[in-house]
Amino acid sequence: MKSMTGYGRASAPLGTHTITVQVSSVNRKTLDLTVKLPREWESLETLVGELVRQNAVRGKVHVEIEVTGANGAAEINWDEAAASVLFKRLALFSASRGVDFKPTPELLLTLLNAQRQGSSLPNVETAEPVVADTLADALKAFAAMRAKEGSALLADFLKRLELLSRHVAMVAARAPQVTPAYRDALLKRLREAGLELDVNDERVLKEIALFADRCDITEELTRLRSHFDQFTALLKSGGEIGRKSEFILQEIGREVHTIGSKANDLEISKNVIELKNELERIREQIANVE
Repeated sequence: MKSMTGYGRASAPLGTHTITVQVSSVNRKTLDLTVKLPREWESLETLVGELVRQNAVRGKVHVEIEVTGANGAAEINWDEAAASVLFKRLALFSASRGVDFKPTPELLLTLLNAQRQGSSLPNVETAEPVVADTLADALKAFAAMRAKEGSALLADFLKRLELLSRHVAMVAARAPQVTPAYRDALLKRLREAGLELDVNDERVLKEIALFADRCDITEELTRLRSHFDQFTALLKSGGEIGRKSEFILQEIGREVHTIGSKANDLEISKNVIELKNELERIREQIANVE
């Protein structure tokens, strides 16, 4: 089992530059990949996508590739002199038109980008194998973190499944007592109403039989146990389990709801409430599983 939350980072030299790759992810129903890399290497985005998809099938994954120079700073090559000239000309043009010139940081960035010099980065053909290897290393750390968190989630799920099974066992133990308890309560109400009917009276027997049929939860208990077995096997199977587990949890919730509506018994209702609470906790956690 793998969590959809993860982080990995790796660096490698490339000539006088250093490539740093960071991969991070959070939960998402499908794979949502975003990539940030130098403009000169945009053609590598397809390669990045292929490598990421070998390691993740769900989640919002962000890959950032940063290149720094020999001094450790990210290289931005602007022709500042040309940008200054353009700035002065824009100020003079505004004054000649009677427009109040109030430069903003956004304007300065636009002017600088307009005078951006040619890139000093290695060409994309040289960078590709280094980027691929560095990304692979980052993805290894990313996958290891997702696997570690997935192991913790698996232990939690198995613990909660044991708790669910105990509540179901208590429901199953109580179920055979529901009809006799109803029969005794029915006869008591009849006596209190001044109606002395024998327990073998046909009308009493018919009412008890109808009640027993309405509150029979044998099939629901059988299906619940089967769903628990399926869920446990799925959790231990590895690979993508998120979507399948959501479906099984939906079916478990359906059976629990039916038991609660049919049982007509206080003790069973208490266990149903606990079952619903644990199921909700599992649903919240399963949203983080790939």
